[in-house]
Amino acid sequence: MPREYPIEKVRNIGIIAHIDAGKTTTTEGILYLTGHTHKIGAVHDGNTQMDWMEQERERGITITSAATTCFWKPKHYDSSGTHRVNIIDTPGHIDFTVEVQRSLRVLDGAVVLFDGKMGVEPQSETVWHQADGFGVPRICFINKINQTGGDFWKSLNSIRERLSPHAIPIQIPVGFEKEIRGVVDLVKMKAYTYKNYSDKELVEEDIPEELKKEAKKWRAELVEKAVESEDALMEKYLRGEEIGEEELVRAIRKSTLEKKMFPVLGGDGRGVMVETLLDAVVNYLPGPTDLPPVKGKNPKTEKEETREPLDEEPFSALAFKIATDPFVGTLTFFRVYSGIIKKGSYILNASKNSQERVGRIVRLHANQREDVDEVYAGEIAAIVGLKNTTTGDTLADPERAILLESISFPEPVISVSVEPKTKADQEKMSIALHRLSEEDPTFKVGGNQETGETVISGMGELHLEILVDRMKREFSVEANVGRPQVAYKETIKSKAEAEGKYIKQSGGRGQYGHVWIRVEPKEHGTGFEFINKIRGGVIPQEYIPAVGKGIKEALDKGVVAGYPMIDIEATLYDGSFHEVDSSEMAFKIAGSMAFQEATRRANPILLEPVMKVQIIVPENFLGDVTGDVSAKRGRILDMGERESVRLINAEIPLSEMFGYSTTIRSMTQGRGSFTMEFGHYAEVPKNIAVEIAEGRRR
Repeated sequence: MPREYPIEKVRNIGIIAHIDAGKTTTTEGILYLTGHTHKIGAVHDGNTQMDWMEQERERGITITSAATTCFWKPKHYDSSGTHRVNIIDTPGHIDFTVEVQRSLRVLDGAVVLFDGKMGVEPQSETVWHQADGFGVPRICFINKINQTGGDFWKSLNSIRERLSPHAIPIQIPVGFEKEIRGVVDLVKMKAYTYKNYSDKELVEEDIPEELKKEAKKWRAELVEKAVESEDALMEKYLRGEEIGEEELVRAIRKSTLEKKMFPVLGGDGRGVMVETLLDAVVNYLPGPTDLPPVKGKNPKTEKEETREPLDEEPFSALAFKIATDPFVGTLTFFRVYSGIIKKGSYILNASKNSQERVGRIVRLHANQREDVDEVYAGEIAAIVGLKNTTTGDTLADPERAILLESISFPEPVISVSVEPKTKADQEKMSIALHRLSEEDPTFKVGGNQETGETVISGMGELHLEILVDRMKREFSVEANVGRPQVAYKETIKSKAEAEGKYIKQSGGRGQYGHVWIRVEPKEHGTGFEFINKIRGGVIPQEYIPAVGKGIKEALDKGVVAGYPMIDIEATLYDGSFHEVDSSEMAFKIAGSMAFQEATRRANPILLEPVMKVQIIVPENFLGDVTGDVSAKRGRILDMGERESVRLINAEIPLSEMFGYSTTIRSMTQGRGSFTMEFGHYAEVPKNIAVEIAEGRRR
């Protein structure tokens, strides 16, 4: 079957934002407008298409990123026919940051949504910087400007001050708050208005008299910024000649793709103004062919190779999400970078060097599926029932394999112990936890060897609460959950050396391993490194990997309080061996002994996760709340105000934040709220470190 939509007419976009900015509602507005639904779902009514999990509907938040496909023919600029738009609606809550990261890795462009009443919020900054990291071009949509307190101009200023001075409006609102009735398009210099809220059509008319001066001013700024991308246009502009509509659209697109400009629109995600947003997505965000060819390594030769976004190229794709579906089993979401994948064919999982058979391919619309026979370059779909594929794996043509860059995820910061309510559920719980950890790379399952408990770790209390809830609903396993525990880490502050000697004589052959190890601290976030400086065969080459293995195992249990050690460099520089008695086992134990002794001498310290917290409180409670932040070992970074409330930005250790939602509500008569996300690891004060090491601190 030939390709229905040429690759130039495909858009893979994500909608990213702070929690509650209106991402899901905007996506619902898009589905309504493109004819997918006959009614706009509302988050507070629990009837949205994209939030299809029961927990999402109950809590009114997005938990998993949902994929959908819709079709759009631009209405306000002729942009050559209908486009296929693949949209991923991502969560805004920081506990589900993994969903945003893996989506950004495979998207070509993004719509960053802002709550018009709040402007830039903490998680808006996080997702903006994540998009910067992945080099994703984006447009900004200031939502909810039709609500009380919604202010397009205030929000625009906060974007320009806190995220990028290159955020340039391509439309401005007609009216204010509840009186909003449309927008002025600064490219066409026309107003698009609707008579009432439920209208499906925007009516084109002349710019209202009172907005003409404002519109001219912003149009001049838009033209000046856009022409920077093309020398010929710049010359034309400097000669004082008029820049035509087509030329301006082309220049805005070029500047957006080069990330030199971020077009800004405003509206309400539910109304007809979504029309202008869809036009901007098609006109200004990149298609797969606008981006450089994807790079990867040849698994056999280790040499760099590239794949052009063409159907004729060898097949290459990245698996970016695994979902467990109660009806069909495992769904592997993938983005095709080159070539074609067909139902019934065999593909190579290049990350694990194993073959997989493609049984069934589906295109997704939230949780509904459409079976397809093949998927082309530049498209997003899901395969049912792959056996060995996990998030971040490369899928490729077995004859022309390539290994694409994987996706890296943050480490969990919080743990709880879980046990099934009945002994009979023990095995069911193991299966459920295994399935859930396959889906979510930031969810880890481990065990406490001393107590025999199962310990689960994640990005926050809500993250773990939802996973335990899913275990109950999807796998019928009820669990008792322990108190939350902080994921502490350990490291060292100075250099030290130590000797490790493992000698064991028993009847027959003995054991002999002897090493000298030097440890030193590394920069935070750089991980562990093992360096071999053995010269002249002091220790035979075949025993050196065993020393490294022994040290790696010793990293799991630090010397201060038994927490994992991070950011350490260990150098093996001397030792000796015995012709008969030496073995890999002996050197592994010697390496572990030397490393533990060296870290004891290297001023070891305990580290704790420190969270970035934004607290929103009415003015009259400000003193109480700031006092409480200080009592929690918090550090206030800055304070601001917005309408009638005060904003406090602070850094507070995670161990002090358990149950904070109850605390803040009782301190502010239910009117305060807060958001938090992981900031960094910092040294625990000595007195508290002693309490943690002795197990006295809860």
